[in-house]
Amino acid sequence: MPLPRADAEMEMNLRMSCPDRNTLVGRDSVKPQRRITLIASGSTESRPTDADPSPVRAFTLIELLVVIAIIAVLIGLAFPVFQGVQNQARKAQAKSDLVQIVTAVMAYYAEYGRYPLTPATPGDTTFGATTTNAQLFNELRSVSAMQNPRGIIFLSPPDVKEANNPRAGIGTAPVTAGQYFDPWGKPYLVRIDADYDNQVSNPYSQNAGNAPFLRTGVIAWSLGKDTLSQSIAATPADKNGGTNKDDIISWQ
Repeated sequence: MPLPRADAEMEMNLRMSCPDRNTLVGRDSVKPQRRITLIASGSTESRPTDADPSPVRAFTLIELLVVIAIIAVLIGLAFPVFQGVQNQARKAQAKSDLVQIVTAVMAYYAEYGRYPLTPATPGDTTFGATTTNAQLFNELRSVSAMQNPRGIIFLSPPDVKEANNPRAGIGTAPVTAGQYFDPWGKPYLVRIDADYDNQVSNPYSQNAGNAPFLRTGVIAWSLGKDTLSQSIAATPADKNGGTNKDDIISWQ
């Protein structure tokens, strides 16, 4: 049945406005080839050239000297800081050791009802000054112990790392065997109430408790970084003065 004239004209217009399918397919099939050609062309143009690289520039002697000088200055600034940190660590270790020493002596007292002393020991006894502290720590460590028949280990510090330079531990050389040394290489000092009057004489005249006596059965202290102190002298001196100011004590 023939279409009306108006419908026939509309169909003709639609055909003229829409390209043939084969034409579209042909165009689409050409485009990838054109793109491939462009990509290949682009890759050819972006290929690196064979130009010689820039030569590497070496440091001059002056530049090296400047760098070395800067490093030396930085080391000079850092070294005192390192020493300060190291000394603080040693002080903390000494304080901890002193507390453990006092605790060990009091634990011995709780176990035996007496202090680790020979019966003939008079008055307040100080170990580590004129009398070596090896006898005391042998008893507390149960090593060649005469006053520790039950063989109880109340304290177990490590041995020193260097026998000829004893620090922070028990001496192992023949002349220092059994002695307990602080981090600076001096024996720890321990004072025990041998007459059992519940007090010991204060090694300092002031700034270290109520002089002249401390109401306790045992105290311990270290001579500190300078390894010097008037605390073992006949006349006590100020804890905060002279060679005493860096001493480490157990009771404060």
